[in-house]
Amino acid sequence: MPLLVAMIASLAATGPAAAEDGYQLWMRYPASASQPAIEVARDTPMTRAAAAEVRRGLPTGAGPVLLALARDPRLQGLRLATAKLGDEGYSVQRITIDGRTVTLITGNSDRGLLYGAFALLRHLDTGGAIDTVALTAAPAVTLRVLNHWDNLDGVVERGYAGRSLWDWWSLPDVKDPRYTDYARANASLGINGTVLNNVNAKAVSLTAPYIAKAAALADVFRPYGIRVYLSARFSAPIELGGIKTADPRDPAVAAWWKAKADEIYRAIPDFGGFLVKANSEGQPGPRDYGASHADGANMLAAAVKPHHGIIMWRAFVYAETDPDDRAKQAYTEFKPLDGKFADNVIVQVKNGAIDFQPREPFHPLFGAMPKTPLMIEFQITKEYLGFASHLAYLGPLFEEVLDADTGVRRGETVASVVDGADDRHGISGMAGVANIGDSRDWSGSTFNQANWYAFGRLAWDPTLSSQTIAREWAAQTFGQDPAVIDAVVAIMAGSREAAVDYTGPLGLAHLMATGHHYGPGPWVSELARPEWNPVYYHRADRGGIGFDRTRTGSNAVAQYAPRVAKVYADPAKTPLEELLWFHHLPWDHQLSTGRTVWGELVHRYDRGIATVVDMRRQWEALKPRIDAKRWEKAASQLAVQEREARWWRDASLAYWMSINGLALPGGSAPPAHDLAWYKAQTFPYPPGNPQ
Repeated sequence: MPLLVAMIASLAATGPAAAEDGYQLWMRYPASASQPAIEVARDTPMTRAAAAEVRRGLPTGAGPVLLALARDPRLQGLRLATAKLGDEGYSVQRITIDGRTVTLITGNSDRGLLYGAFALLRHLDTGGAIDTVALTAAPAVTLRVLNHWDNLDGVVERGYAGRSLWDWWSLPDVKDPRYTDYARANASLGINGTVLNNVNAKAVSLTAPYIAKAAALADVFRPYGIRVYLSARFSAPIELGGIKTADPRDPAVAAWWKAKADEIYRAIPDFGGFLVKANSEGQPGPRDYGASHADGANMLAAAVKPHHGIIMWRAFVYAETDPDDRAKQAYTEFKPLDGKFADNVIVQVKNGAIDFQPREPFHPLFGAMPKTPLMIEFQITKEYLGFASHLAYLGPLFEEVLDADTGVRRGETVASVVDGADDRHGISGMAGVANIGDSRDWSGSTFNQANWYAFGRLAWDPTLSSQTIAREWAAQTFGQDPAVIDAVVAIMAGSREAAVDYTGPLGLAHLMATGHHYGPGPWVSELARPEWNPVYYHRADRGGIGFDRTRTGSNAVAQYAPRVAKVYADPAKTPLEELLWFHHLPWDHQLSTGRTVWGELVHRYDRGIATVVDMRRQWEALKPRIDAKRWEKAASQLAVQEREARWWRDASLAYWMSINGLALPGGSAPPAHDLAWYKAQTFPYPPGNPQ
């Protein structure tokens, strides 16, 4: 850590023109001319980590600072309102104690002190004054977890920022300093858990050598309030234990898992538990034996319960069967199991019913399982949003889903389902599929860091606005120049919608090329299973386009609460952004914009390109105000984004025109190539796609 501190001081001292590489993330603390006066009332690994961060980040003249638990005798006469802070909340305020004025960071536990320390630094780094600081916050959900889809060979599935951060080969002996900096970054956001390995898990990750490797990471993360979890392969009793079955109802299987859990907890006393992907995309699971998801989850829950562990059981069931609508499958399998899961099981549900598309309606399971804790799963890595090279700020996507009205109870949103307060669930959570690799800037670009940041902030407080979060991040990442902050936030604000426009406007989805998901492939139609093919999702023909999910089609609208279903069942009431997700409409169907479906599609494709062009213009104007290295990388990536956005637009329009036989509206440029040219493009080694 001394090297990192020296780097921060050196870079800060040379001003905004200094070359940076993005390693410091949003923790680019100013250099301090003197060590601030920090008093820590108790000495533990976590309080030492909190105090070290304050020393690292507190500007000159901002001390003294006192870190003390709320039960500290010196604080008893102050009547601090700490009862509602829980185990992780914090209070940061100016007080007078023993005749001197100090900035107090307090809470009911060491975690509160840790998060309060980072909150103080965030306050100062976004322009707040220490003399008037008054911060009080507690997290809305209990589990705020990153899911790393990292394989043991170092390949990150759907990862676009290099190889895995975890060097499994050198662990447990070599603990890379980046592991500590990773933990610091997560703690600064309140993230308190990390799943180390891919949900497409290998059984070997549960063997003794790999448990020891996980334990080494747990030791690094523990002072920063982060528990480690492992993805568990359901068939591990067969592969590792020599048992002939993995049937969760078999006593020998349950005994094997109990022994395995005991072994892990001996090595990692605060191990969080297991994440499980079962009966999805070929992964083994309880349905292989005629058992239910609840049977499987509850068996594992019993194994970890003596250690206070939890099971995160994924509801992403993309199975071998061919349902009439893939979007209905998770609801069909899980809704009947409401109330049948053990109290230390939380069902992890993707934000939408298909698969992390640039835009999806919220998943109908939210609001439909009141007796079961549901943990929302977002994808921070941009599998369908241009990989790491496209600037697409996902705060608006996260916000859009969390704010969605379930229609079940008055005022109930996806966020209020997730926090579990209304149904008094003992556990709650948000998971994010990480976008982190061994790239020097962690996530493949500076702006991708904002998505990691936005997930963490919303996991702590789902009521925050994406714009507020963007301003926080911009100020900490690029400095407090108002002109820079305003311009950066403006670029970020429209970026996700631009990506939707040029990849899948009006609710179209799953139009990407097969396998690697890089670039457009709406014409793909020959894969073995129907729901693997983009044509399954857009259903374009001479007469129209879109997936009919009303009563005349798959009737997926019936999985939503009646009030929401009524809106989605009527094309005149369905938001245009989700129109073709729910309706198959004629190309000449008139919309509220005054355009036809075809005219609106073309308009939105063109709008997406225009937005990216404007993003590039705005970024170009910032060149004198941004350090050269980060500016140049973002400028290069924006050039890639414009080129690929045009590719998406032109390839898609060429295909739609081959289907509908319609001309482009006046003023809209024709595709640069014919359809055959776009179909002929191949990409054999794209990142994030294990070969």
